[in-house]
Amino acid sequence: MLPVLLGSDLLLFLLLGIIVAGAVLAWRDPSRRAVWHRIGRRSLAMASATVLALFLLVGLLDSVHYRLRLDQSAKGSPVYGVEVYSALDALLMPLKRDTEKTYSAPLATRLFTKESAADGGLRDFPRLRFGGAHLGENENLHMGDLGERTLRGLAGGILVWGIFFLLLGGGPGRTGVLSVLLVATLITGPAIALASGYHVFGTDKVGQDVLYLTLKSIRTGLLIGTLTTLVTVPLALGLGILAGYAGGRVDDAIQYLYTTLNSIPGVLLIAAAVLMMQVMIDSHPDWFTTTAERADARLLALCLILGMTSWTGLARLLRAETLKLRELEYVQAARAFGVSSVAVMGRHILPNLGHIVLISLVMDFSNLVLAEAVLSYVGIGVDPSTISFGTMINAARLELAREPMVWWSLVAAFSFMFVLVLAANLFADAIRDAFDPRAVN
Repeated sequence: MLPVLLGSDLLLFLLLGIIVAGAVLAWRDPSRRAVWHRIGRRSLAMASATVLALFLLVGLLDSVHYRLRLDQSAKGSPVYGVEVYSALDALLMPLKRDTEKTYSAPLATRLFTKESAADGGLRDFPRLRFGGAHLGENENLHMGDLGERTLRGLAGGILVWGIFFLLLGGGPGRTGVLSVLLVATLITGPAIALASGYHVFGTDKVGQDVLYLTLKSIRTGLLIGTLTTLVTVPLALGLGILAGYAGGRVDDAIQYLYTTLNSIPGVLLIAAAVLMMQVMIDSHPDWFTTTAERADARLLALCLILGMTSWTGLARLLRAETLKLRELEYVQAARAFGVSSVAVMGRHILPNLGHIVLISLVMDFSNLVLAEAVLSYVGIGVDPSTISFGTMINAARLELAREPMVWWSLVAAFSFMFVLVLAANLFADAIRDAFDPRAVN
């Protein structure tokens, strides 16, 4: 096994380290710790945070990559395969490996389309190679087997939830956590039990398991929603604070810059940048040793482009807040004592803008996840080999025109994306209310 560190993996773990460091610093500040305590006492906030944590766990598992070792070469040196796997792939290997011929409905034992028999007989729905194969010729036991596996999964889920309940106990905020964990275990338990013998969400056109594709899409959505901040925050902080503090021609130049960017249609600007980046990637195939590295380069390019086009709103907010902060007495006193402008912005302005940055980033997360789905739907998003909610919805677009309709790919992608976006929005509302000085707690 050869560990593989993709660029997106490195940046994701770097961002996670920054978040942990920020949490430690916030915990040392009594005022900020009190704010987070208020958030922790709200059941809805903790419930949404738990949902986000579960999605993050899946994304982190999918960000630990490796290549399998093959037979040794003639010179005795190890040879590794070109396909890049992740820890999530290792956990879901049966779902990844056991592909069917084409479409099959959720929990079905036969294909979704009829085929001619090999002996020239009547057209019929062929049996699946893996879904329900353990039933053998006893296909009449299908419904009973589904019920037995579901009950066994529910029992396992309740047992796991009971362990969480004993570990966490009660409390205002913990009620929301336990409620989410109860729902998650009651869904995950039967899903695991059923997935060992069936395709829980069916299969797509080429026979891939839709549950596997949906879980793999989580990492792409998380990367788009988080890595973009590595571009957005420095630009917005630097230009927003500089415009508000310096004023004059500097302020006019920065306002002209983001006003110009806002006047250009966002989709056209992103499409042009993505196409130029794709031409550069296609012109230098020697830069990448595997298909995963090539797809990862386009994903990072998309994050860069989205960050370059989405910093203007945050910069405008920071400029307005800086205009107010620079007139406060302690800032005026620092300037009167001869403190440099850089020191004033770093010591007195920047620390008072943290809550605005945090609120804006959490609220923009859901917009970026939806943006990826829209861009991939129109063909200017992630690489086609990258599994994402957008590519799944794009693939399901033509399936909806079939008769009978193939609906499960769209429903699976939409459901997971809806839960992720809803949890992000609810958590953003909780953070905004907690940091709002006008809120009544």
